Amino acid sequence: MTTSSHLTSRRLSEHERIGHTAGLFGIRYLWVESYAFDTASSLCPEYDGGLWDFYVISNGGFYIVPAEGAAFQVVCANGFEGKLSAEAFGITVCLYAYSLLSFSPDADFAEKCATHYHLLRHYMLSHSEAPRILAAID
Repeated sequence: MTTSSHLTSRRLSEHERIGHTAGLFGIRYLWVESYAFDTASSLCPEYDGGLWDFYVISNGGFYIVPAEGAAFQVVCANGFEGKLSAEAFGITVCLYAYSLLSFSPDADFAEKCATHYHLLRHYMLSHSEAPRILAAID
């Protein structure tokens, strides 16, 4: 569990994963996951897939993190280059995915993604790597 400015996150068990994500996004969770994985590949050329852990935030937010726990060398189109921990990398790719998906033609899904962007961003602001995450997403 991670604590961030009175917000906490908790890793979901394998048993909780499907029910929780279905409750948040329905079948469209596959879009969130796909966009996150595509973003991971585009931000980190060395990323070649793997298992991810699912986290729920006490404010209702949600994000995923590569399970391997290694740091990731990130190169962004906005000029940011640097290493991010697995958690910071997961938060970053989820923020990218939520932002992109907030423009979905499905208005309800777009609104959910915009809401989750802001919930995750609020949590991220007190993360120890917040300045680097902000530089990566700006």
